Order: sequence, then C-alpha cells, then structure tokens
Amino acid sequence: MTFLVDTNVISELVRRDPNPGVLSWADSVSSVVISAVTVEEIFFGLAWKPNQRIQEWVEQFFAEDCRICPVTIEIARCSGVFRGRFTARGQQRTQADMLIAATAQLHQLTLVTRNIRDFEDCGVALLDPFS
Repeated sequence: MTFLVDTNVISELVRRDPNPGVLSWADSVSSVVISAVTVEEIFFGLAWKPNQRIQEWVEQFFAEDCRICPVTIEIARCSGVFRGRFTARGQQRTQADMLIAATAQLHQLTLVTRNIRDFEDCGVALLDPFS
C-alpha cells in the first residue's frame, strides 16, 4: 500500500517528541508520496518561522524518503469538482485540502492525516496515525 502523507503528519515527524502512533506508523512504511501542496505548506511554515534543524530534516526527507506528486490538470479538475460539490451543499473545504484529496483519489493512495474530517466524503481511503 502506498500512502499520501498530509502536512500535519510530516510536521509531527519533525517534532522533538513526536506522537508514538505517528512514529509507529512511519516505522512500518518504506516509502511515501507527498503532494506539491504539502511542499508549499512546509516551506511557508519555514519561511514564517525559520528553524535550521527542521529545514535540514525536511531537505533530507524530500531527497531520500519520499516522492513528490505534482498538481496536474487532472488533479486540479478533480479538486475543483470536489470543492464545487461541497460548496453546493453549504460545506466549505480549502483548496489545498481538495488538491491533496484529488491527488489521493487519482493515484489511488491512502491519505494519512490527523484531519480526517477535512477529507470525508472525498472517496479516498483515510488513515489517522495519531489515534
């Protein structure tokens, strides 16, 4: 099984004292995929609050431990459909989350996130390693 890892899981792994469930899950997988959206979110955080230790960890992680999935026209189209359908039902979902959900759906990946509720009803397999 291949996993698409949400930003909150990457952020947890870089903490000095990560959640034991997240560590256990991470130890059990050999490779992961992340969205280009997650790359943007991580570097936004590092620009906002610079941290050399985290910067080095992230650079090594990107170079050695994961595959980065770009946002393609198919992913953008699927994300737009998700957001439009949720909005029509009076539910708001962020563009970033819907791009990540679309990536998981189109590549048939299990989305690993703490924020299960943000991705419900998107037709993707979800895993919360925090619980």
